[in-house]
Amino acid sequence: PKASSNPVAKEYLEKRKLNPEKFYFADKFKEWTNTQKVTFDTIGRDESRIIIPMYDRDNNLIGFQGRSLVPNSVKYITVMLDEEAPKIYGLDTIDKKLPVYVVEGPFDSSLLNNSVALCGADGDIRCLEGSDLVFVYDNEPRNREIVGRIGKCIERNERVVIWPKGIKEKDINDMVLSGIDVNNVVESHTYSGLEAKVKFTEWKKV
Repeated sequence: PKASSNPVAKEYLEKRKLNPEKFYFADKFKEWTNTQKVTFDTIGRDESRIIIPMYDRDNNLIGFQGRSLVPNSVKYITVMLDEEAPKIYGLDTIDKKLPVYVVEGPFDSSLLNNSVALCGADGDIRCLEGSDLVFVYDNEPRNREIVGRIGKCIERNERVVIWPKGIKEKDINDMVLSGIDVNNVVESHTYSGLEAKVKFTEWKKV
């Protein structure tokens, strides 16, 4: 069923300003997943999860993520129905003629125009070659992994968003909840080359 038909899932998503019509809900995630693709050897201690569908450019379902509704050591579980397909959310909705924003999570992608999310560190963006890509990482200047990824983007002369000092929220979803116009901020704080290096150095000092 759609997440909008389950009161708990609907409330969770609406609190985060996400559209529950875009997502689904599995009361018993492991059991349901095994009906799509045998993934779990045992389905004991099953749990409910929000289902985040992944489609390819032709609108074929290539995989999905299960998002925990409660604090969990495994927040996301990714299951690919097509092992050859890229682990990317949002391929079915983007216009490749416009700048394509590459973000870290599907929920963030749902709140940013013309964006995709890498569903795992091994998300392969080669299917987007030829597009004007802009990389959008979380606003965590003290996170060494994120700092490293932004640094590598700048070294490759990729376009990257460097968040302005006035924003304290760590990700797009938190920014939207705080009333920030994320699309406007992202468009006006995209940098590359020397300018990106300067802004990046300033951002890391926050």
